[in-house]
Amino acid sequence: MGIIGEKMDFDFVVSVGDNFYKNGLTGVDDKAFEESFTNIYTTKSLHKPWYTILGNHDYRGDALVQLSPVLRNLDNQWICMKSFVVNAEVADFFFVDTTPFVLKGVAPRETYIANLLKDLTCALKQSKATWKIVIGHHAIRSVSEHGDTQELVQQLLPILKANGVDLYINGHDHCLEHISSRDSSLQYLTSGGGSKAWRGIFTPNTDKLEFFYDGQGFMSLRLTNTEAHLAFYDVAGTVLHSWGLTKGAYY
Repeated sequence: MGIIGEKMDFDFVVSVGDNFYKNGLTGVDDKAFEESFTNIYTTKSLHKPWYTILGNHDYRGDALVQLSPVLRNLDNQWICMKSFVVNAEVADFFFVDTTPFVLKGVAPRETYIANLLKDLTCALKQSKATWKIVIGHHAIRSVSEHGDTQELVQQLLPILKANGVDLYINGHDHCLEHISSRDSSLQYLTSGGGSKAWRGIFTPNTDKLEFFYDGQGFMSLRLTNTEAHLAFYDVAGTVLHSWGLTKGAYY
């Protein structure tokens, strides 16, 4: 990942949750922060902002710890919030806290989700960016172990389609996936191959599967005013799948 980062000269890195496996962090002094983040991503090319959201395993610990400015002071690369927007010139990235959609113990759940969806809808409508990219932890569409997240299919997906979202990027399933929607231009991208991969589970859904890899790896995304190009890599940096998009065309 560091080698690819050097070649591409990344502007920033996105982490799609389950940042501290298996039970999140216990406090701001939890050594897992250094052991699983600061001491791991040491390559110079990765010394960029890391925009990070929470996953279901982060909620098993003290989720609020990961939002603490104390961690940002310990490592200024770390930027973690629940739901937020990153304006990146040609693209707007909309980060969505998906765990409350599926974790019934989060309270007040209904009010939280309603406000989140309202804010997301307003932000998407106001966006003038060429590309609209939504990031969440849970998959909307997946052919791996967890499969489609029905709560997101019912509540989040209609908003994405109604507002011209180009890409939905998630983790949760421990694999790499690219799925094309059959009734819109929306692309579903799973980059959850950080650990505990090789689950051996494959269950097709109704959308078009472009790529599936049941192993470890990561993805990159390069954007211009007219084109988006994505690639999936294995842990050695070998390209497993690449795909490009212009407005109204694929290649």
